[in-house]
Amino acid sequence: MASTIETQRPSLITDLDVHLFNEGTHYRLHDKLGSHPMTVDGVDGTYFAVWAPNAERVTVVGDFNFWDQGNRPLETKGNSGIWEGFVPGAVQGAAYKYFIASRYNGYKAEKADPFAFTSEVAPKTASIIWNLDYSWSDDGWMQGRGARNAANAPISIYEMHLGSWIRSPENPDTFLGCRVIAPRLAEYCRDVGFTHVEFLPIMEHPYYPSWGYQITGYFAPTSRYGTPQDFMYLVDYLHQHGIGVILDWVPSHFPTDEHGLGYFDGTHLYEHADPRQGFHPDWKSFIFNYSRNEVRSFLLSSALYWLDRYHVDGLRVDGVASMLYLDYSRPAGEWIPNEFGGRENLGAINFLRQFNRMVYQEHPDVQTVAEESTAWPMVSRPTYIGGLGFGMKWDMGWMHDMLDYMTKDPIHRKYHHNQLTFRMLYAFTENFVLALSHDEVVHLKRSLLDKMPGDPWQKFANLRLLFGYMFGQPGKKLLFMGGEFGQGHEWDHRSSLNWNLLEYPFQRGVLQWMRDLNRTYAAEPALHQLDFDSAGFEWIDCNDALSSTISFLRRGRNTDDVILAACNFTPVPRWDYHLGAPRGGYWREILNSDASLYGGSGLGNSGGVEAAPIPVHGRPYSLTITLPPLGMLFFKNP
Repeated sequence: MASTIETQRPSLITDLDVHLFNEGTHYRLHDKLGSHPMTVDGVDGTYFAVWAPNAERVTVVGDFNFWDQGNRPLETKGNSGIWEGFVPGAVQGAAYKYFIASRYNGYKAEKADPFAFTSEVAPKTASIIWNLDYSWSDDGWMQGRGARNAANAPISIYEMHLGSWIRSPENPDTFLGCRVIAPRLAEYCRDVGFTHVEFLPIMEHPYYPSWGYQITGYFAPTSRYGTPQDFMYLVDYLHQHGIGVILDWVPSHFPTDEHGLGYFDGTHLYEHADPRQGFHPDWKSFIFNYSRNEVRSFLLSSALYWLDRYHVDGLRVDGVASMLYLDYSRPAGEWIPNEFGGRENLGAINFLRQFNRMVYQEHPDVQTVAEESTAWPMVSRPTYIGGLGFGMKWDMGWMHDMLDYMTKDPIHRKYHHNQLTFRMLYAFTENFVLALSHDEVVHLKRSLLDKMPGDPWQKFANLRLLFGYMFGQPGKKLLFMGGEFGQGHEWDHRSSLNWNLLEYPFQRGVLQWMRDLNRTYAAEPALHQLDFDSAGFEWIDCNDALSSTISFLRRGRNTDDVILAACNFTPVPRWDYHLGAPRGGYWREILNSDASLYGGSGLGNSGGVEAAPIPVHGRPYSLTITLPPLGMLFFKNP
């Protein structure tokens, strides 16, 4: 029986696969490389294939051969650099690695499978043979998700870390699995009104405090929260309840752990050999060699894998700026210019464009989102006009300006009024997501609530005002978990959110405000339909720095869809405050952040105001309103 199997030498890899792999255009390598259980001549086993072109010998070691490095050698696939072979007795659930003996420097190491579908629970590091069989029940979502992910749709994203959203009440050190979290998370998002969940990286990572940003398993959801099917269940359940799923994806760097991708076959296979290009000085990690065709095939296959096999609705690409610039975080003399003498990473630029073309070609109903912190032009513009091709980009400038402004004592805000208004000079140069992300509530930066100045009442009023202004501004929305109910302390990945805070009126008020903001944002076309179009926004008055007030209009495609918003960034009520209005009639007050329901002082306008035919702010009509302290109002007409 064994000799028959050896004679057959089953292979999943064709000459076309090799050609596409070497060309950098193989987008589904996970179907070919890695471990694939199968039966050959009645014998159960697994077909293994791994890319290690500079290896002298490659052996599969695992539970099935007592981790014997001299047993079960693989054979080369021509001159492709791929080693392959069928191992009888290696079945579903068995742990394994590749023992690689390099032809250089006497290097020998046991490596995890770069294409493994799952792994041992950390701190163990072996890969596990696994299949991806799963019966999906989200057809309704998948058929209609294009409209939910569209540029004119209301997109309000709940960013979260799966391991610290909620823990076991009986044992706070214990993770809850995906199947336990699924119904709780779906119910919560539906209740609060978030349209999408964005998970911090769920790909396998050995170091938990990295939050998932130091990935070793680009095809494996971390086993900390269950099996691949458990994570599929979580995505499936969210989809069935109308919630989209976005994953953080990290092609910018990878960790130096010996079992990982680094120095894989005794050479710098996935990373640049020169540390001035291949080592990240801030994160102490390796940088992918984007100019190597096989590396691009690996990364592009990873991206498409999550879209294909896990039905995710978008990929948010982390650290794009670190990819684009050769001198990122490097002093003079410690980086290598490109072939034209510039600091742009031409390989990374080409890779990102190829990534976006591939994603939108294969899945036109999803979104790609860039976390890009510089003024690189046309990040979210099509590649055929010179853009990078992303669907959206985080507005990091707004995030930093707004948080810097809001941390100031209101008495000083009049001197920094431009921080409120500056983004409108560039707001439509990209398809922006307004993000208050995890990065802003860690490393002693304090929680959003704790950043706010003043006594407890003022802190919560400021927080509600911040959220109101975010939802009034053009752009999609993103908020990191805990902010929606005013968590008092910084996010700690080692523990659950402080859910018991919802026993207190102020926190319940913030959460109710977030519910109503999400509800209104979704219900009113004027607040989301033209998020990426300058026709959807007009200032009424952006110049009242002395009073630290601003007012503006949001518009939908239909001329009848108009929302008027006014903000007061001081604790002083503005009585008889005049606002220009585009038309007459009754303007209904649809949201008021100072309502007693939210923990405010209850000042407002008794449900609405009749516009008077008195021109103000260059408008033919005007409203005379009470603008509450540290408050924001939304009016609708008719």
